[in-house]
Amino acid sequence: MTTYFNYPSVELQEELKKIANAIVAPGKGILAADESTGTMGKRLQDIGVENNETNRRNYRELLFNTDPALSENISGVILYEETLYQKAADGTPMVELLNKRGIIPGIKVDKGVVPLMGSEDECTTQGLDDLAARCAQYKKDGCHFAKWRCVLKIGKNTPSYQSILENANVLARYASICQSQRIVPIVEPEVLPDGEHNLDRAQKVTETVLAAVYKALNDHHVYLEGTLLKPNMVTAGQSCATKYTAADIAKATVTALQRTVPAAVPGITFLSGGQSEEEASVNLDAINKYIGKKPWALTFSYGRALQASVLRAWAGKPENVAAGRQELLKRAKANGLACQGKYVAGSIPSLASAKSNFANGEASLGKYAAGSVVGAGADASLFVQNHAY
Repeated sequence: MTTYFNYPSVELQEELKKIANAIVAPGKGILAADESTGTMGKRLQDIGVENNETNRRNYRELLFNTDPALSENISGVILYEETLYQKAADGTPMVELLNKRGIIPGIKVDKGVVPLMGSEDECTTQGLDDLAARCAQYKKDGCHFAKWRCVLKIGKNTPSYQSILENANVLARYASICQSQRIVPIVEPEVLPDGEHNLDRAQKVTETVLAAVYKALNDHHVYLEGTLLKPNMVTAGQSCATKYTAADIAKATVTALQRTVPAAVPGITFLSGGQSEEEASVNLDAINKYIGKKPWALTFSYGRALQASVLRAWAGKPENVAAGRQELLKRAKANGLACQGKYVAGSIPSLASAKSNFANGEASLGKYAAGSVVGAGADASLFVQNHAY
């Protein structure tokens, strides 16, 4: 019968729930440091630093070896596979640096985007075939949560039903596999900010996408208490002529979530979607200040919105490591306050706080570099790209 199925064992449920709740503890969120080799190369190029393994390692060590006070606002870090198996200059494994600070290691597990044939430049995400084996190994190697990103584009005819359904099912299958290997899945259906669409259109698309995702998660019997959601905030397209306030964005975002996300989900960790560091903090703060039913923790899983000032301060120079770490602590503190509705706009200045992190077309690339899309063909250029748990 269709209504006969089994949730995970009680022991597994408790383990997954404990991890998920620890990640979204009050005042805490996620540092997304899972940029692929190619994407990290773009970040390094911007500051005039060569993209090689040593420089990538030095930068990640800067992040993870920051003052232990970082753990006051950062609960988890999403790693790229290269970083998971790297060691700091003194031989300490990167994962151990995080463990010593009480920060939970996580891992990006998808293998990049591929085109959906017959669609208007839409895509899905690959990497399911060997995911169970990889997750089993990642768990042994110290990762307790994972992230998988799907992207959807707003256009005249998009996202299509094909794209919405395909990506929802991919995310659900991923989540199910992760839970089978004792890993908490972060489900990331990102509705891209590229385009001229207004806030109302963005809200309706986000609601439709999230409704499909949770239907698919239900169909795959995913244990929701052991998951987290990483959605876009509801914002108008970057080319929209109308400018909306943080209060407008908060209302649209919370309303969309109220209509689609079950209360069983412990937390929602927003992506920054190309917003500047300050915008990402101000909008997150407004979302938490919004009056209305919010049964989930509303926090952050930021990449560039936590790192733009760090990179600028560091500039690849050993003598600037301390300055880079101070910038990270400042942005982590700002967002730690924002996820509690306690951030005062402009109260924590940083080097690149006002600089937009949006680049037209790059939102669809996200964490995926051109060379990391396996078997995608020419069209894929559109999507270049010690815990007790």
